[in-house]
Amino acid sequence: MFKINKKIEYALMVLKHLQSQPTTLATARQVCEIYHCPFDSTSKVMQIMASHNILASVQGVKGGYRLTADLNSLSYLHLAQIIEGKSFEHNCTELDCSLIESCNITAPVSRLNDYLTDFFQTITIRDLLEDRLTPLEIIQHHESVL
Repeated sequence: MFKINKKIEYALMVLKHLQSQPTTLATARQVCEIYHCPFDSTSKVMQIMASHNILASVQGVKGGYRLTADLNSLSYLHLAQIIEGKSFEHNCTELDCSLIESCNITAPVSRLNDYLTDFFQTITIRDLLEDRLTPLEIIQHHESVL
């Protein structure tokens, strides 16, 4: 089963919160108090998103963060790579695997990686944060747009 990293969960929580209040600034402390998430991790995730122009940081006593990115064009894959600071692609030939010469699932794993990469690149953060769409509806929506 696919598992979402906690830092990505915190990023999604922040984005959903800021999306619901587009004209209001929010601090990391406020988000953490509302959703009971850890301050250090949430603050770090917000800083990362600000450094990639997903959020804007407003300094000062009444400062905080506001959403600047268009969540309709921000893919889950892009957000995850920003937060994690790495690519999620699995390439058997680049791994130092002792079974690579005799492995019989290199091609299927590569295909699975391609499918997942395509899916996570297609699904937008807006899609994820919309409570009304099922994964199948999201896929069908994006196929109709393409």
